[in-house]
Amino acid sequence: MSIKIEDYYPRETFQKMKAFADERETPFVVIDTQIISDSYDQLVSNFPFAKIYYAVKANPATEITELLRDKGSNFDIASIYELDKVMATGVGPERISYGNTIKKSKDIRYFYEKGVRMFATDSEADLRNIAKAAPGSKVYVRILTEGSNTADWPLSRKFGCQTDMALDLLILAKQLGLDPYGISFHVGSQQRDIDVWDAAIAKVKVIFERLKEEDGIVLKMINMGGGFPANYIAKTNDLTTYADEIIRFLKDDFGDELPEIILEPGRSLIANAGVLVSEVVLVSRKSRTAVERWVFTDVGKFSGLIETMDESIKFPIWTEKKGEMEEVVIAGPTCDSADIMYEHYKYGLPLNLSSGDRLYWFSTGAYTTSYSAVEFNGFPPLKAYYL
Repeated sequence: MSIKIEDYYPRETFQKMKAFADERETPFVVIDTQIISDSYDQLVSNFPFAKIYYAVKANPATEITELLRDKGSNFDIASIYELDKVMATGVGPERISYGNTIKKSKDIRYFYEKGVRMFATDSEADLRNIAKAAPGSKVYVRILTEGSNTADWPLSRKFGCQTDMALDLLILAKQLGLDPYGISFHVGSQQRDIDVWDAAIAKVKVIFERLKEEDGIVLKMINMGGGFPANYIAKTNDLTTYADEIIRFLKDDFGDELPEIILEPGRSLIANAGVLVSEVVLVSRKSRTAVERWVFTDVGKFSGLIETMDESIKFPIWTEKKGEMEEVVIAGPTCDSADIMYEHYKYGLPLNLSSGDRLYWFSTGAYTTSYSAVEFNGFPPLKAYYL
């Protein structure tokens, strides 16, 4: 495998990041905030009618929150801890949505007391908790969608409900004194098949029409979640192609009078801004005749690379070493046999790679620091620097 820097970063940008990185001990991730700013502007340009709610779970760093706050972003929050961290930067509750459908009643009350008035739900028990702890609030129901087979990081059946239950929940919301505000869906993270948005939007259209015609409930919002891709090894369409197709799907179903549209980007906004820098701990073979080398680095699944689980996300890996390439197994430093990032997908690294050499993992700005373990095997959390 030969990774070209220019496929991922402008040469000057990478050189700036590398010069900064070369002065520091590994492992860490260095993030260029200008890339995040440009990604946000591109998203707004492609979806000028949409409200952006940054998915804080992708990277909750204050530097990112403050940047996006100043650019006018809203925020999708998953816990009371994220809420406190985001509001501490001066973000008002009117710019916040509690997007987690799995939450304690006391946490709902906490959000409500802080002024938040928009809540996601997908079950009757949760909806009744919202009615008690956050009376009169806007609620949107998350529905199940197809498409997990074409997403690198599918979201399975843990979140969302079937269409019939979504209808029941929105009717119940009105009866409970809540504002049945809209529908949300998520087609899976790093979704490559744009057509899955078409099927999801068509489902939403049916719910909008049935509630209006049968129950007199007029929904006002569609939350389309995230799913837009980052720049990993496998190429995807650019954001403009996604936007053109998704807007066409929306207009096919809703005409020119679109409801309020919310997007919840995480990965697509910040992944490309990060370079994770690791050091080769050792290179070994498992027998005298083994063909494969094992490359052990000082980062692994427990220090920021959990999305290599099942080899789902394939990060581009660059090294300064050149020469003949050979397939390798890449593993982390911990005493856990699950700490192997890539064994079946065959990465190639130079034969002259050795202990002390550095590996640069591209497009690692999202879901690395926030997934890093606190102290597994005593290793500290992954450090992060923001340029």
